[in-house]
Order: sequence, then C-alpha cells, then structure tokens
Amino acid sequence: MRPVGSTGSGEEYRVGRAHESPGERLAGTWKRLSPWPGGKWIFSRVVGGIVPYTGTIGARFEELRPGYARIVLRDRRKVRNHLNCVHAVALVNLGEVTSGMAMMMGLDSSVRGIVTGLSIEYQKKARGRLVAESRIEVPRIVEPTEQPVVAEIRDASGDVVSRLTAHWLLTPRGAA
Repeated sequence: MRPVGSTGSGEEYRVGRAHESPGERLAGTWKRLSPWPGGKWIFSRVVGGIVPYTGTIGARFEELRPGYARIVLRDRRKVRNHLNCVHAVALVNLGEVTSGMAMMMGLDSSVRGIVTGLSIEYQKKARGRLVAESRIEVPRIVEPTEQPVVAEIRDASGDVVSRLTAHWLLTPRGAA
C-alpha cells in the first residue's frame, strides 16, 4: 500500500512504499523520469507540488545522486528584487533545496533528518543562469548527529554568488 500525502492544496498524492525514506522515494522517481525527454522538467514540477514554497522559484533539477545535487535557476522577473538581481530569499530557497536533495538522496530508511538551521553568505549580485551544487559524504548514523551541508551557487561565469550551509540533525529511526 502506498502512503497518502498532501500537496497543501487539498490534493492528495501517493508516493513510494511505506518502508522507503523520502529520499529513496525521490531517488526512485528521479530514476524513472530523468532519462525521458521532459522528465527532468516533470520531476522539478513534482517536487514543486510536494513542497509548494520550493516550487515558487521554478528551479530545474539537472542531476541527482546520493550525496550530490545540481539544480539550475533561470534569472527572470519572478525571482528578482528591486536591485535587478535574483532576490536573496530565492537564493536561500535554491541553496536549501540543493543541499537537502544531496543529503536526502543519500539517507536510507533507517535515518530521519531535519534541517535545524540555515546560514548564507552572499558574495556578489546574482544575475543570469545560476547553478547550485551540493556534495556531501553522507555519514553512517548510529546516534543523533549534526551534519552541515554546503551548497554553492554560481553564475554563468563560474563565480560563486552565494554559499549556503544547512545544518541537519540526523537520527536513527526510533531514537528519542
């Protein structure tokens, strides 16, 4: 039987098997959709439907695997601020989802994780196509563990425009 969730808009969706972690369900969906024409776009919309706030920036998932995520954000009016560059909060949103996907794709069903804090450094104005990347060696979890995960966001020239650190609390399922 598949568990039922909600997109927050009153719609229900069914995902994965009960013993799978959210990361395992996302990884399975990614593996099914990403090879197909338009599959990465569809996956990006699915994530945006499950996590509506993340969906507001319209980012596109380009590559996912355990411990790694690369996500692209197009520069357009919807994500800009009054200074004619990508808004700081859009960058936080992009960095958080990138770091989160890298972490979640590497967690197995015996571990649960939650972000307990975010910090971000802004290096320069963000303009043009932005690419966020995050790499993490997912640790083996036997007791509650705090794990920082960094996502770097680069512009088309390869310059880092911001660097976000998400602080995760990882616990074995069943631990207090």
